Amino acid sequence: MIEFTEEHEAFRGGVRRYVEEQINPRVEEWEQAGMIPLHEVFADMARLGFLGLEFDPAHGGQGADHLFTLVLAEELGRVDHGSLPMAIGVQVAMATPSLAAHGSDELREAYLAPALRGEQVASIAVTEPDAGSDVAGIRTRARRDGDDWVISGAKTYITNGVQADWLCLLARTSDEGGYRGMSQIVVPTDVAGFEVSRKLDKLGMRASDTALLSFDEVRVPVSNTIGEIGRGFQQQMQQFVVERMWGVYSAPVSCETALQRTRDYTRQRHAFGQPLLANQYLQYTLAELAAEVDLLRIYNREIARSYAAGEDVTRASTIAKLKAGRLLRQVADTCLQYHGGIGYMEETWTARFLRDNRLISIGGGADEVMLRVLATIDGFVPERPRD
Repeated sequence: MIEFTEEHEAFRGGVRRYVEEQINPRVEEWEQAGMIPLHEVFADMARLGFLGLEFDPAHGGQGADHLFTLVLAEELGRVDHGSLPMAIGVQVAMATPSLAAHGSDELREAYLAPALRGEQVASIAVTEPDAGSDVAGIRTRARRDGDDWVISGAKTYITNGVQADWLCLLARTSDEGGYRGMSQIVVPTDVAGFEVSRKLDKLGMRASDTALLSFDEVRVPVSNTIGEIGRGFQQQMQQFVVERMWGVYSAPVSCETALQRTRDYTRQRHAFGQPLLANQYLQYTLAELAAEVDLLRIYNREIARSYAAGEDVTRASTIAKLKAGRLLRQVADTCLQYHGGIGYMEETWTARFLRDNRLISIGGGADEVMLRVLATIDGFVPERPRD
């Protein structure tokens, strides 16, 4: 069981106030615009010390422990949409961990430090039109030409992609098939041959800019390679673990907030001469969901403790990702149902909550991929016969 210090709780209070006073009042504006001004918001958050919590102070980080990241993600679960927490997650938990862990000092100074100061927006570019969950199937190619990589291909569903100043790109850098021969490369978006082909129109997360990107003979230095050439797949798998932790940490607070709002509504709304909440079925359903939320919160915090202790949390984060996605879907559907017709209206928070949180079971590895990972780890996948 983890214990939060006074510093953790003070930080929690600061994030909560920021969400209530600076973020939630602007959510409707951002939803209508279909975009969050990320450079502005990230710079603001960096000044408050919210970005780069665990990163080395030499590169603009805070040098804090992992529990501060847990607290930040939990409190961002109070944001009135999913778009901003996801955008922040890309900046601090998806596009930058590999660079911090494996990048050269020159790359960290040029790209990591500005991202942690909120001066640059970062994005992670892995998924392609023909390769999503099957990362080993990516086709974007970086061929070597002297001291440069020449990159051609396309990436899709790229969060922050419209506004990104640079990408952590996973590309194929040799003719080896499958997971071999890939590398992570920092690609600035102001280079010739790079284009945001279009901003994608999504069911939910509507304030998050999501892009289809194209690379037509894009040249970047080979020195922009993150870590060892040919180790990109392995590095990306490590980065996915951090991404999944970020994605699940906010789920309990999001669910708890939704259940509390629904409780309050069903107390006030009358039908058949009594409050809706007088119906025992509603009471028991909400109570059971609240219990499931509490279990996920405790499990998440144990993951955070294990990760902070240097333990391998691949299996645990995979389980949490699977369960969080399913629980969010169940809570969102139940809350909308108990609101009735008004819950189906765009003017009610339930509609956005349902749309935004449907993504959790897809992004960062679909539920089916999480089950495949677990089946492999736990030995439920039979070994292939050898010749």
